[in-house]
Amino acid sequence: MAKGKKYIEATKLIDSTKSYDTEEAMKLVVDTATAKFDETIELHVKLGVDPRHADQQVRGVCVLPNGTGKTVKVLVIAKGDKADIAARAGADFVGAEDMIAKIQNENWFGFDVCVTTPDMMGLVGRLGKVLGPKGLMPNPKSGTVTMDIEKALKDIKAGKVEYRVDKTSICHVPIGKKSFGSEKLLENLNTVMDAIIKAKPAAAKGQYLRSVYVASTMGPGIKVNYKI
Repeated sequence: MAKGKKYIEATKLIDSTKSYDTEEAMKLVVDTATAKFDETIELHVKLGVDPRHADQQVRGVCVLPNGTGKTVKVLVIAKGDKADIAARAGADFVGAEDMIAKIQNENWFGFDVCVTTPDMMGLVGRLGKVLGPKGLMPNPKSGTVTMDIEKALKDIKAGKVEYRVDKTSICHVPIGKKSFGSEKLLENLNTVMDAIIKAKPAAAKGQYLRSVYVASTMGPGIKVNYKI
């Protein structure tokens, strides 16, 4: 794939043979985000786990102290009091069978996160084949299947992110926007890294953190020397 002029210029600021300390890496990732839009800054962590084994899965959530910089639209599937609470707490869409039908019949995905109560999972489960591939399926591990709808909404709107190891043993997590500046991005980075380190499976052997990189949406990867 051909690289643009701005990308090539950005790579000149980085020594690809070097691992940067966290503060320097955050300054560099901001300096190399040269697109005209406010680029997302992403964290990519290669872990020493084998995700094919259930006892080596790494998955969880954390709330970024400075948020994600993204306006998140939340769908809550609930009934009765829980639906009323969701509406008052700032859910963008609230419903039950009507919302499930809208997704099934209209192929509607106008939301970023779906939250539901445990009693609704029997109905929501029907959407697994369409929500699952898009990463929108509610899950207790990510805090999106819960009776505490108000807290779930508060955390999501405040900047909750999910980290989950993929098939290649890498966690990809957004940690903010270029406009945050290096200090706020560093705080967010440390929050996510602390969570990933604490989530180390007992079955994981050898070196847990294999590599840590940060990059902007359109910029080059920067290797981080992250010390536990």
